[in-house]
Amino acid sequence: MVTATHHHGGVLHWDNALQAAAGIIGGLFLLVGVLGFIPGITTNYGDMTFAGHDSGAELLGIFQVSVLHNIVHLLFGVAGLAMARTLRGARAFLVGGGVIYLVLWLYGLIVDSGSGANFVPMNTADNWLHFGLGVGMIALGMALGPRRAAGRM
Repeated sequence: MVTATHHHGGVLHWDNALQAAAGIIGGLFLLVGVLGFIPGITTNYGDMTFAGHDSGAELLGIFQVSVLHNIVHLLFGVAGLAMARTLRGARAFLVGGGVIYLVLWLYGLIVDSGSGANFVPMNTADNWLHFGLGVGMIALGMALGPRRAAGRM
């Protein structure tokens, strides 16, 4: 097992591009989760619900969010940072997380945005962001880092 992270002068470093990508994406998810709770950055903040399609809050005035949606981003961010500590974990976060986001994209396309099944909630902007995240995360997870044949996974 490779020890993947270390500190230099209070700054976190990863040993390779795969772990760095997972850590950066995890950090971005944490940031998005926090921003979702800040009035002004999240428009219609007073209309935010815990969950459900009727949440009127939108991150950056574009992406529909709720308390649950923001918590999911925070948890996904923590998972990304934790999993970036190893090569196997970083790849699992990127590829597995990418698959999850592609499933969310398909779910968003199938489920009517005004129905109770849209519990996260998601709008069209969220759906296409999920598609881009899914494809991007899978591509990073597959393209970066050592290959299995190298025996380093």
